[in-house]
Amino acid sequence: MNDRSPFSRADRLLGIEVSGIVRISEAAALLRAEGKHVIDLGVGEPDFPTPEHVVDAAFQAARNGKTRYTANSGTPELRAAIGKRHDATEKEVLVSTGAKQVIFNALMATLNVGDEVIFAAPFWTTYMDMVQIVGGRAVVVQTADTGLKITPEQLENAITKRTRWLLLNNPGNPSGAVYRPDELVALADVLRRHPQIAVMSDEIYREISYAPFVSLRDAAPDLRERMLVVDGASKAYAMTGWRMGWGVGPQSLIGNMAIVQGQSTSCASSISQAAVLAALTGPDDYLAERCRSFRDRSLFLIEKLRATRLFDCAAPDGAFYLFPRCARALGMKQPDGKVIATDDDVSRYLMQEAHVAVVPGGLFGSPGHLRISYALKQDELADACRRIAEACGRLTPF
Repeated sequence: MNDRSPFSRADRLLGIEVSGIVRISEAAALLRAEGKHVIDLGVGEPDFPTPEHVVDAAFQAARNGKTRYTANSGTPELRAAIGKRHDATEKEVLVSTGAKQVIFNALMATLNVGDEVIFAAPFWTTYMDMVQIVGGRAVVVQTADTGLKITPEQLENAITKRTRWLLLNNPGNPSGAVYRPDELVALADVLRRHPQIAVMSDEIYREISYAPFVSLRDAAPDLRERMLVVDGASKAYAMTGWRMGWGVGPQSLIGNMAIVQGQSTSCASSISQAAVLAALTGPDDYLAERCRSFRDRSLFLIEKLRATRLFDCAAPDGAFYLFPRCARALGMKQPDGKVIATDDDVSRYLMQEAHVAVVPGGLFGSPGHLRISYALKQDELADACRRIAEACGRLTPF
């Protein structure tokens, strides 16, 4: 007799929980319910509004009756605009419900059980879980000592006969690292020696880069037939809730990804597609202005965190996160006598003592760090820094 509950988890979900970032947000919500003012430096969401002309395009689309299904892969107009952005044809583009779905579609469409995906730590938390859900195996390369970027030597050493993908995040979340053109060329040299490996370049933060951004697609054009670029509107265009992302790659891959999407969500929102079309084809001078604002905030936050003498902060080259080491905080004693032993303890202490939410680096595969978002208004950021400094000042050596 089978005693298994009808709602027992499938084996593919064993060990996977709701995101730790969500857990931190829930802890912040509980403090807010108690009347506490919590500043959330854990969320990966721009504080800027969606541009007005983009919102207007969505309203106009709805009023004009563009509220029905579109083609599974997206409207021809939007796919053409995306293709122009990435030097690709319309048939090489798949529009999805967020960049996350693009990544899942690709892994689901290509991985067999036991196939391997290489990516660097620190990594966006979802990479690990997606690979597991589809039956693959994550091969994680530690980069804390290599500038938070995978090197050609590390890549070569990580490759096995089961390697199917290199997943490259550029600019990086949570690292803020941006690959230089010569670094991409060096990685491409390794990939040319291993023609069985495809490359997924997650470029969702490409418009938020303080160093000159170059896509691997442009640095190594001869590898385009083995490459998928992942992009979307959420970060640069402040459209997180519109849920719009896209993949650009060879027609054969895009076709297989479209099969997966067609049997899950089908097409993305028709209204969101109209909005993103306006974002990609309309005025975009605000992108550079917003990028400068993020960079200024990063420099402000670095100065304040370094002043506590507990955090080692490298300046990021992109995205809107700092990923400081918090090693000097470990071993310190809290006012209640508890000793801080891990980055998770540091995160919990700042939440309870300063009412500031940050994310422990262990969730990104790099213990001993914190991810701190600076996608907040300057006054909130300044208040958060003051609170962190005061909380750090109440720690004493053990």
